[in-house]
Amino acid sequence: MTQHWLQPNWDPGLTLPHLPIQHLLDQGMQALVLDVDRTLLPGRDIELPASVTAWVKEAQHHLSLHLFSNNPSRKRIGAVAKQLELTFTCSAAKPRRERLRKVMKQLRFQPAEIAIVGDRIFTDVLAGNRLGLYTVLVRPLSADGSPCKNDRVQQLEQKLANWLGAQQT
Repeated sequence: MTQHWLQPNWDPGLTLPHLPIQHLLDQGMQALVLDVDRTLLPGRDIELPASVTAWVKEAQHHLSLHLFSNNPSRKRIGAVAKQLELTFTCSAAKPRRERLRKVMKQLRFQPAEIAIVGDRIFTDVLAGNRLGLYTVLVRPLSADGSPCKNDRVQQLEQKLANWLGAQQT
């Protein structure tokens, strides 16, 4: 049975700084494409929670990383990328594939060796599944790096995805 386009490969119910990097390595990942808004930081902030910075620095020891955001602000996404010393793409137009294909080509790994990590089913998960990436759904962050208590958007997306045939993991 093939995987539903709206179903992530991994939905651990965790925020990014709590994801076990070893799990990604065990799946054969060589690179991560990371969503920014609500995955790395909440709202319109540019200052990253310390837990996110520590997780990204640890991940950089093992994996190639690239920030990939639908946010159109080159200044804001660039400021986040600069803090982490990462390359980035803004105005990514997820779930469209064009810009993600370009990033995959730059990373120089096979699709099965690249994970896309984000908090949205209808952008991050859908874009990654359409290109054969390993898709990871994380919980959105609060300002202190903890899970957002009431993320109605992700809850609604999960209900819609289930209604459209995706299985809960």
